Amino acid sequence: MSRITLGLLVGALLISPALSAAETKVEVLQRQLDHPWSMAFLPDNQGMLITLRGGQLRHWQAGKGLSEPIAGVPRVWANGQGGLLDVVLAPDFAQSRRVWLSYAETGEDGKAGTAVGYGRLNQQLTGLEAFQVVFRQMPKLSTGNHFGGRLVFDGKGHLFVGLGENNQRPTAQELDKLQGKVVRLTDEGKVPADNPFVGTKGARPEIWAYGIRNPQGMAMNPWSDTLWLNEHGPKGGDEINIPQPGKNYGWPLATHGVNYSGLPIPEAKGEKVTGTEQPIFFWQHSPAVSGMAFYNADKFPQWQHKLFIGALKDQTLIMLNVDGNKVTEEARLLTDKKQRIRDVRVGPDGYLYVLTDESDGELWRVSPEA
Repeated sequence: MSRITLGLLVGALLISPALSAAETKVEVLQRQLDHPWSMAFLPDNQGMLITLRGGQLRHWQAGKGLSEPIAGVPRVWANGQGGLLDVVLAPDFAQSRRVWLSYAETGEDGKAGTAVGYGRLNQQLTGLEAFQVVFRQMPKLSTGNHFGGRLVFDGKGHLFVGLGENNQRPTAQELDKLQGKVVRLTDEGKVPADNPFVGTKGARPEIWAYGIRNPQGMAMNPWSDTLWLNEHGPKGGDEINIPQPGKNYGWPLATHGVNYSGLPIPEAKGEKVTGTEQPIFFWQHSPAVSGMAFYNADKFPQWQHKLFIGALKDQTLIMLNVDGNKVTEEARLLTDKKQRIRDVRVGPDGYLYVLTDESDGELWRVSPEA
């Protein structure tokens, strides 16, 4: 057993993991992936698309392996944490063939920000056609850190984009900037008329929620139909939040962490600050959370109502139990693999699929079977 510090109102408890690494089956489907970041499943058993942070989009299919790089991907700024990031299919992919990408791009002064756009995947699965950029994080402030980049469609005609604060802490509270925000767009990349800051002087109309440090996982909760987000704290204080319109999630005014030096965050006023929202869950010791996926498939009933989150620093797959808006950590899986976990998704077959963030990264298929 290990001591795990749990989040809000839970305290430190001794927990015996429900599943040990020995009770979790892992199949390695692909090796030699250079820092993979995200994956998206194609319909009709055509495999998946995988982004590599260096700038390549690849197609992988069982029995056929990994394709050559797909043509038509925009040029990315592959420095530090920047590069080619998330990939998602448009909800109407069967008709539109649209593949959405987020990535880091540089500006005239050499600093970078997150951009989002889409292209049409050809029938041969070899190229993106007519790629167009529909969103740019402005101003461009990053020298290689905190891009965020996760993309989530809500099924109601909207696209959410999680944006890091580029390691420029105060910007997360500044509504005239797109750092440290969750933005909400239409599925065409426009600004919805009912966004909370539309018509507010000095505020960017794309903003849905703010006070975010560096979001690394986002997903729609299938049981409550709400957007959930996880984000990196500084030294301590990784969080799970449910971004609500117009709400302030605190960074850097409210945090459960400190600077990497061990000193307090200069702007911080405490763990709880009036006018800011508390996370629904936090880790006092940061696992460096990454991609996240709710399990709502029929394949493995024992995983129902579980939330899976990758961990980069801790090199594990975190399994949490979800009860409404309450979350409790239940187990750490894949602890023997010793690889940084970047993304986790539930496949059409009900298995978990995991990408590891290594220079020789891997694609795994995971099940709760010996």
